Amino acid sequence: MKSSLFVFSPLALALGSVLSVPVMAQDEAAAIEEIVVTGSYAKSLERAVDIKRNNIGFSDSIVATDIADFPEQNLAEALQRMPGVTIERNKGLGSKVNVRSLPSEFTHVSINGLATASGSGGRDVEFDIFASEIIQGVTVQKSPTAADEEGGIAGSVLISTARPFDYNERQLVVSADAAYNSISEKTDPKFSFLASDTFGDWGALVSFSKASRTNRTDSNSGINFRPLSRWTEKKGSSQWQSDQTIEVLARDTGVVISDPFDTEQTNRVVFLDKVGDRAYLNDQDKWGATASLQFKPSETLSLTFDAMLGGYDNTEDEYDAAAYSASSISALEQVHSYDNTTLADYGVVVLTDVSYAATQHEFLSKENVHETDYSQYSLSLDWDVANWQITGLLGYSGAEKLSDTSNLKHVAFAPSRSRYTDTGGETIVSANPQSIDMYNSPDKYLFDSYEVNLEEIQDDKYAAQLDFARPLSLDFLPSLAKVQFGVRYTDKSKQRNRGSNTVRGPAEGDSSWRNTRTLQDSDIQLISDLVPGGRYMKQLDGSPQWSQVGNDYARDTFRYSGFNVDFADSEFYQVDEEVLSLYAMTDFLFDIGHMPVTLNAGVRYVDTSVLSFGYHQVQNSDGSTGYTPEPVSKDGGYQEVLPSANLMMELSDDLMLRAAYSETLMRPALGDIAYKRTVSVNEFKYRDGNPDLKPTYADQWEIGLEYYLENGGLLAVSYFEKTIEGVVRESLTGVVKDVTKYNANGTVDGVYDFDVYQKVNAEGAYDVSGVELIAQFPLSMLHPVLEGFGINANYTMLDNSLTGASDLAIPTPPEGLSDKTWNATLYYENAAFDARLSYNYKDKYVEVIERDMYPVYRDAYGQLDLSLGYHLTDDIKLSLEGINITDEETRAYTIAPVFPSMYEFSGRRFSLGVRASF
Repeated sequence: MKSSLFVFSPLALALGSVLSVPVMAQDEAAAIEEIVVTGSYAKSLERAVDIKRNNIGFSDSIVATDIADFPEQNLAEALQRMPGVTIERNKGLGSKVNVRSLPSEFTHVSINGLATASGSGGRDVEFDIFASEIIQGVTVQKSPTAADEEGGIAGSVLISTARPFDYNERQLVVSADAAYNSISEKTDPKFSFLASDTFGDWGALVSFSKASRTNRTDSNSGINFRPLSRWTEKKGSSQWQSDQTIEVLARDTGVVISDPFDTEQTNRVVFLDKVGDRAYLNDQDKWGATASLQFKPSETLSLTFDAMLGGYDNTEDEYDAAAYSASSISALEQVHSYDNTTLADYGVVVLTDVSYAATQHEFLSKENVHETDYSQYSLSLDWDVANWQITGLLGYSGAEKLSDTSNLKHVAFAPSRSRYTDTGGETIVSANPQSIDMYNSPDKYLFDSYEVNLEEIQDDKYAAQLDFARPLSLDFLPSLAKVQFGVRYTDKSKQRNRGSNTVRGPAEGDSSWRNTRTLQDSDIQLISDLVPGGRYMKQLDGSPQWSQVGNDYARDTFRYSGFNVDFADSEFYQVDEEVLSLYAMTDFLFDIGHMPVTLNAGVRYVDTSVLSFGYHQVQNSDGSTGYTPEPVSKDGGYQEVLPSANLMMELSDDLMLRAAYSETLMRPALGDIAYKRTVSVNEFKYRDGNPDLKPTYADQWEIGLEYYLENGGLLAVSYFEKTIEGVVRESLTGVVKDVTKYNANGTVDGVYDFDVYQKVNAEGAYDVSGVELIAQFPLSMLHPVLEGFGINANYTMLDNSLTGASDLAIPTPPEGLSDKTWNATLYYENAAFDARLSYNYKDKYVEVIERDMYPVYRDAYGQLDLSLGYHLTDDIKLSLEGINITDEETRAYTIAPVFPSMYEFSGRRFSLGVRASF
């Protein structure tokens, strides 16, 4: 069947009515006539509503002016305006997409019909690598048909790039802007262009975008719970730590530990693990390009080659002044205050203000360099022949990511006092005469190490698909309107290599600096000089200031000639996955009374084969441990049948009832099914991959009413339920006895039992249900004086029965799930001027379950963005955009807000730009 394409250029559409471009509907179940978008934001909303109305299932689309004119820094931030879509932010930048508040890995993402590689460790896509200027259309599909590739329990994000025959005439569009960050006080450039033309039966299109971004983030973060078992399980020469800790705890709090090895007792008394002040500087360079060559000799045949290339380089300098309370040579000295009421229901006592015997004060200079290159190529066919509609696809999507991370560490062991504050935590001088001012004692900090980690990820995905569809008109079954069937084959492979090298001095084999050279002996600078923009945490009075070593100095000093990092066998894994899918579906058209009904029903068969590789640990003849000389492998697989049905009933000319049911799945992350073992010596744990993992499954249904108003107005409500089973959780699956643990200096720390944890499919099922509301209409419907004004708003509310995986049975939602999300845009436009004020809100959600025990929440966050545009001429538009104009902070806490774990500012961002067409 020929796809219904409505593909558009955000650059072109931003310029005004001189351009006319069709939009991509992404619905292959219904033929939609070509729609022309003129560059008006109100018109783009109207066209998006037309797409939604004609799609057989539940979906929402974003059209040209949305992407071009919304304040955004990347594709993720352009998508956050859509109903049910929220994003995860990292240092103020949108990075991953959540559909209906489910975790990002629950969402399937494709570009031009190909599942997208991004170089992440899992299946979720890192959207910050994609420049929004090269993306032309997006549909979020929330109820699948049998023809749709499986993999998204939350939904599927279908992205398209432009093609030359989508335009009526030659196009050349250029844009440029400059953006300013309020904290770094840096101005960054961005440039993009699009060129398209047709030559008889042939057409060619190219687009390109390049941008730089410098962003500073100040953060009081890293505070988390650490269980008292950190010290109470000490033996031998360290026994004093256990004895003193238990004695001080009983003396100052009345809490008695009867057995220091009973984790049911010791894990329920927690203290501040680490308190830190951190300044981040992110320097990002991003480029993206698309090309499309199209052969279209007639309206019944089209052959298209699409290419998409890009690169994303991100260098993050992180400077930490931190106090590691859980030092291995420390113990409690005095408990000044504690909280035994807030978490009393869970039996958890929080020590909120404590003096420690030997805190490990750290100055850490970290440099994190990530380089990602991605490429995608596809050849697609649309052919109408002999009353058959045939579509085909051959494609490749790949990404290579290289991460070079380093950490220069200076340490001072001394007594200190750490306590919670309203915004996080602080470390101050204690009553012990050996205590130090951690921020102003560079002569007390000794050089410890310079550690470099190198990680390389190769992500490759191949796909081939062939579909056949035929409209029908049968006398004996007049309601049967179309049959469709097809086959898809995908081959995915992900390989990870990783290694580390720890340097003790500025030459190979040199360890003379360790524990002899102080921080003061190195080249140190004020934190306000290491990161541009002035004083650290200038939003708060009394914020600390300090001096430490810059990353440029660290790299020049410790990466001696011939320095290298070898990949470790223990860190390698490779996973190959092959999927063969077959499907068949039908469309029925009939009336119930005077109400037309469209019913799409089908079934999809999926056969998945997995082959996982990794080096395995072995015992050598001399008693030492090593790894197999070659990777060993293990295979797995499963077959599934996935039915689906979508129904659309026109209750009246403007009122529509929509319903959908489907069974779908989400495959486990490739890193989770890798045949590998990693070790966490501080936690006394091994973490193994599990090639036998099965997918997470969902039975889901939805019903909704949609009332269509004039001029693109829409009022819609829908209710959905998902029953999800086989959720992947980490679980204790075994114990390795008598493991020798070594200290950093190579001496034996002791012999311990190490727990083995694996990802497993949890037993039982849980329900997620929710309501989604949409209100979109021009305000002139209310009164003529409001001509030009309009509103676009949506709200999603969830309820779920799942409790997270806490070893202490602390009830918590699954990671990443937020109960309430909403966004609203108030807009105004006339022939020359347009303005939009947008607010996006995401309720709190669990970010991680710390040590598999304590849920850490990312607090609710709302952000206000502004966009202004003015047409200097018909062909030239000036724009001003503001992101996070109220300078909101990002907060996090452990279990309850009274225990904050992060307080972070990434600042405002303003950009001034111009777009022109020729």
